[in-house]
Amino acid sequence: MSDVPLNAAKDSWDVVIVGGGPCGLMLAIELGRRGVRVFLADAKDSTATNPQANATQARTMEHYRRLGFAEEIRSLGLPPDFPTDIAYFTRFSSHELARFQLPSALEARKKVAGLTGSWSAAELPHRVSQKFVERVLRSHAERLPSVSVNYAHRLIRFIDKGTHIEADIERLADGTVFRKTGRYIVGADGARSTVRKQLGIEYSGERGAKRDFLGGEMLALYLHCPAFYETVGHAPAWMNVTFNQERRAFMAAVDGKGEFAFHTQLRPGEDASRFSRSDLLKLFHMAVGVKVDAEILSYGTWLAGAALVADRFRSGNAFIAGDAAHLFTTTGGLGYNTAVDDAVNLGWKLAGAVNGSFGPAVLDSYEIERQPLAVRNTTFAGRFADSIGNFLPVSEIEEDSAEGEAARVHAGNYLLAHAKAEFNIPGITFGARYDGSPVICADGTAPPPDTPNKYVPTATPGGRAPHMWLDGAGQSLYDIFGFDWTLLRLGAAAPDVEPFRSTAATLGINLKIVDVPAVEARDLYGADLALIRPDQVVAWRGRS
Repeated sequence: MSDVPLNAAKDSWDVVIVGGGPCGLMLAIELGRRGVRVFLADAKDSTATNPQANATQARTMEHYRRLGFAEEIRSLGLPPDFPTDIAYFTRFSSHELARFQLPSALEARKKVAGLTGSWSAAELPHRVSQKFVERVLRSHAERLPSVSVNYAHRLIRFIDKGTHIEADIERLADGTVFRKTGRYIVGADGARSTVRKQLGIEYSGERGAKRDFLGGEMLALYLHCPAFYETVGHAPAWMNVTFNQERRAFMAAVDGKGEFAFHTQLRPGEDASRFSRSDLLKLFHMAVGVKVDAEILSYGTWLAGAALVADRFRSGNAFIAGDAAHLFTTTGGLGYNTAVDDAVNLGWKLAGAVNGSFGPAVLDSYEIERQPLAVRNTTFAGRFADSIGNFLPVSEIEEDSAEGEAARVHAGNYLLAHAKAEFNIPGITFGARYDGSPVICADGTAPPPDTPNKYVPTATPGGRAPHMWLDGAGQSLYDIFGFDWTLLRLGAAAPDVEPFRSTAATLGINLKIVDVPAVEARDLYGADLALIRPDQVVAWRGRS
């Protein structure tokens, strides 16, 4: 639809989304794939140009697979054979302290079909800059006929009329203001969310934890340094971390060829606003340990140490999601991935409300389900930040002496254990649960403990559907789920399900019935029937 001036006829949509980052774009795709009319506005000129988030967790990749573009995402970022290791150094060109090895994108494709237990999944994680991910999400959103994506458009204000919302949107190119009406509005517009502020919703939690590292003002440099690998002499890694008393930093490889996202915590007396580009490069050179030619593509500052969750995720016809609803310290890479999960959770619920399939309780379940998960995930991220940020380097760690060697061995052992704890997190990735939700039918069974580094597959209603690989080349159980609701008939003796089919038709719910006769599937789910929600969460299991 074309824009309509403020004083002209109303421009009507089902959902107005404010924010065109991963959360807003993913929500637009989830809604657009279900035929919901969406107007998305973002004040930025386009998708991200800086690297920002760099880790796409396995659960997020499973969502991308469900939507059909996981391979498109996995082909981006680092070269397919580039190692995704996490490596720790005194300085990048000096002593290597520890290295946690993880598979390249090429290896991940080969390994995933043979994994069981904690890592039984349709997809493994992928290390790719958010700037690449957003371009893919935008392209898929713009292909949907019911979705209008509008960058350089800013929300000025909105009014909740009870039956609908009215939003005033400014087109920044010429200052023209248009009024958009919608059934609902979603603020996916970041930490300074206009939607959240207008609703008067506050954050609660930890605002500024102080640590030696990842607890204060951080400087971010987006760098081009093609001579880096030749200069430092170490094997490449996706994440490079320094550990010394002068300049602690972490740096993610963006393209595997010379682009990097470098972050260092500013020390007392360091004021980034007063730094020249030469001053900024000196900080980078401190972390490298030698001078190396580098170009700063962009830079900025951000505050580490936050673990904040909004007090409410909904008010009337307005919702918030992503950074508007929760703020993370970067450890664990949980912020962007939690935001994508918000969009997936909210998408099918809003679509059901728009088409009349669902009543108010389903929309109420968004906050009931997602707010505790945000608290859980920000807490886990804060623990990881404490683990690395409060572990202090000793003065002799860079010495070429027996004391220095002993210090490096001690630090290396600690940092390797930390890396395993922070980057091998199937429990966080797959173990999220929605117990107590009005759209979960509990069966009285208790789920396994919620631990970050271990995931026990369970079909206890409220969690991710247990995954398995089916007979055939690379076919995941998830690949035969329906796009919306799925009823699994498990084992050879599964009962008739005609009542489910007829009830779904009466309610206007799109239900796919899938037969999985393998006894292994029946054992995995512990039931003859399992009802799977559109977000691949077990809603119910039983026999009749």
